[in-house]
Amino acid sequence: MNTGVEISLRSADVADDAFLLTVYASTRAEEMALVAWTSEQKQSFVQMQFDAQRRYYLTHYPQAENYIVQKDGRPIGRMILDRSQRPILLMDIALLPAYRNEGLGTTLIESLLEEADRMRRPVQLHVESFNRAMRLYKRLGFMQTGEVGIYLEMTRQPKVDVYV
Repeated sequence: MNTGVEISLRSADVADDAFLLTVYASTRAEEMALVAWTSEQKQSFVQMQFDAQRRYYLTHYPQAENYIVQKDGRPIGRMILDRSQRPILLMDIALLPAYRNEGLGTTLIESLLEEADRMRRPVQLHVESFNRAMRLYKRLGFMQTGEVGIYLEMTRQPKVDVYV
């Protein structure tokens, strides 16, 4: 189905830092709404968490690829992948709230799965058990393969017969 909308990825760079923080903050908005902090305290906390996540990823996944998700050339989200090992690790995918529930995330993940199928590689991700995206991941063929702290490890095996 061609919707006429062009979704693309481009490598993130230092000039994207403010945008990436905005995307990250949008993923924490519901959580921040529950705390009785000032706007400045919330902003400081989100910045601290963003910086900590970035340091963790750089330390533990130095070959990860950081992408800006674009819709018709405009930045609308981020995607972080580590293709350096087997399985391909989908570390993060997040869209700004205005672009969620349009099927764009599904399109991005399906494209990654097609790539993985061609390379005969599984795709793995980690997700909190209460995350709404669980339904999407299950629909796309991900199965729980473990637990890491509060996260469920989910893996989707390649469909090797598709490209035989």
